[in-house]
Amino acid sequence: MATFLYRLGRLAFRRRGYVALLWVAVLAAVGLGALHAPGAADEEFSTPGIESQKAFDLMQERFPGAAADGATARVVFVAPHGQKVTATANRKAIEDTVAALGDGTQVAGVADPFTAKAVSEDGTTAYATVTYKVKSSALTDADRTALENAAGQARDAGLTVETGGSAMDSGAGPGGAAEIIGIAVAAVVLLVTFGSLAAAGLPLLTAILGVGISMFTITVLADALGLSTSTGTLAMMLGLAVGIDYALFVVSRYREERARGNTAQEAAGLAVGTAGSAVVFAGLTVVIALAGLSVVGIPMLTKMGLTAAAAVVVAVVIALTVVPALLGFWPNAVLAGAARRPEGGRRRLFRARKTVPRGDNHGTRWARFVLRRPVPVLLLGVVGLGALAVPMTQLQLGMPGDEAKSTSTTERRAYDDLAEGFGPGFNGPLTIVVDAKGAADAKAGVSTVRERIARTDGVVSVSQPRFDKAADTAVFTATPSTGPTDEKTKTLVRTIRGERPAIESAAGASFEVTGTTALNIDISGKVQSALVPYLVTVVGLAVILLLVVFRSLLVPVKAALGFLLSVLAALGAVVLVFQQGHAAGLFGVDQTGPIMSLMPIFLVGIIFGLAMDYEVFLVSRMRESHVHGEPAKEAVVSGFRHSARVVVAAALIMIAVFSGFIGESESMIKMIGFGMATAVLLDAFVVRMAIVPAVLALLGDRAWWLPKWLDRLLPRVDIEGEALTRGAATATVTDPDPTPDEPVEARL
Repeated sequence: MATFLYRLGRLAFRRRGYVALLWVAVLAAVGLGALHAPGAADEEFSTPGIESQKAFDLMQERFPGAAADGATARVVFVAPHGQKVTATANRKAIEDTVAALGDGTQVAGVADPFTAKAVSEDGTTAYATVTYKVKSSALTDADRTALENAAGQARDAGLTVETGGSAMDSGAGPGGAAEIIGIAVAAVVLLVTFGSLAAAGLPLLTAILGVGISMFTITVLADALGLSTSTGTLAMMLGLAVGIDYALFVVSRYREERARGNTAQEAAGLAVGTAGSAVVFAGLTVVIALAGLSVVGIPMLTKMGLTAAAAVVVAVVIALTVVPALLGFWPNAVLAGAARRPEGGRRRLFRARKTVPRGDNHGTRWARFVLRRPVPVLLLGVVGLGALAVPMTQLQLGMPGDEAKSTSTTERRAYDDLAEGFGPGFNGPLTIVVDAKGAADAKAGVSTVRERIARTDGVVSVSQPRFDKAADTAVFTATPSTGPTDEKTKTLVRTIRGERPAIESAAGASFEVTGTTALNIDISGKVQSALVPYLVTVVGLAVILLLVVFRSLLVPVKAALGFLLSVLAALGAVVLVFQQGHAAGLFGVDQTGPIMSLMPIFLVGIIFGLAMDYEVFLVSRMRESHVHGEPAKEAVVSGFRHSARVVVAAALIMIAVFSGFIGESESMIKMIGFGMATAVLLDAFVVRMAIVPAVLALLGDRAWWLPKWLDRLLPRVDIEGEALTRGAATATVTDPDPTPDEPVEARL
């Protein structure tokens, strides 16, 4: 592989104009295609195989149009202290507001609280439900302004008015500030790392090119493949992060090869042949982790994983072709200042290849510190991460709703007012779908199901059933006594389902439990049950891949165990802050609660790929030095000499990108940003920088042991560039296209 990539790098350098033109043409083609492509649809979130989804599908079948996904808004009215909403003045203000709410062009209807019996028992609270003809994403700012203006009429009359519901969700994710912060910090880190504006700008330029191509392509294929507007979010985030990292690694190796005295073209070939090999295998681990998301069985998650994996593939190909091509245009611009100066730089070009600078740097000093004290460093790292992982044992999964939003939002205040006026379970009612098709007396069967569920402990009320046109299917709601994210509500759902055989036997009809609360409970259970198979699949495939890369049995196992330790510690940190509330104010967390159901899967999938990136980048240099004859411990020092700075820079860039999301107002986005940033911090600086060298120091030469029978079975890939070294020792490579600043003598 190293030889093939070496030739590819030299070809891209030599034919740089054609390479640049090709990629610009690709960007232009997909960009034009995206301009004329049909808009991406708002994909329905579905989870096949769970009861709540089956019940929802039955509702769609038996109540065509009734289960439409139009937006809804719930306008909550609270009377002044000591008054009731039924008082004459208050009632008139509410009725006037209801009339105003119905004037919107997209409004399908408004339920008057006094005719819909939407008034609390104590008379202090009422709510009006507004239904729209379109989804929340199709509502305009004018529609939401009209809603707010109508509510303002009741406020002027002295009532407290708050608004919640799906109509308040504009569908917008992060506003772009997170990406801007990440790119800005990445630019600073790259500038400090390389000391050259060109070297800092090149990885940013190629990463943006890759993200542009990926996002335009996703837009072009959105209609044909059924991709939603949110599918590309993960692709954009990861495409930007790994695109910078992979280009950073190739540019760093190019600078090393130039310092050895190699010509620009030769250095580009060697950089792609060696660092490019690490990039290929690092990219493969990320692709495995992302494609493995299909194991979970959630279609939206599968599409997000596959599109993000495609974006990573684009980033890898660009790092192997565009980076050496751009180096061909500006071969000396990416070098350090001293190397660019004519008097100093020209002398460096005449150096023999073997005169490699081997002075200590921060990486070697740290590596020698760990090698002298491997046991204390290992124990401190493992115990520290283990202690941080302990809270993960109390992990509670769910889907935080309006209750997790800041109290400064009207949605949160509406949630609190409804909970106070109607009980905490009012915000998360259970929907019961009764299928009495084929029953002797459908209405009697539905009545039996309703009465038995109403007598279940934890249910405070049930609504009247609503039948379909055939009168053989009914829907009613059961209101729990506890909130939608309360553990007692989960127990109630399990209890109702557990009593199903007896109820169905008595009623002669079947039923299923759905609704937002039940759906979130079912998704959490599905994710938890899929987590172990997902881990086994992803980690198993990656271990096999690393066996091929490192030709070692213990190094891949050590890499996988280190990742598990860091990801469990990161999950523990998320539980500490977002579930238990420790230091919550520091991160702007207004309300603690369950952890988002998809958080563990996202964290495992994304961080596993990035962790293996750091593992390949760092350990491949150790393996390279060891293959070339260095003792095991000295190879560790050599690996840190060449790669520590690059890994630290890559990790800081990742942390910056993810940390930008912590400042977002949405609790789920904030949680994802915190979890990702914490995981990268722990994996890069504790596992890869401390635990890895400590373990390798204790193992010594045994770290690179591989059974002979396994050695014969595994395919050989030359990631260390051993073939390139042999070729350099026996032949001089000619340069058919010398750059203007390189005399022919410099290549001898």
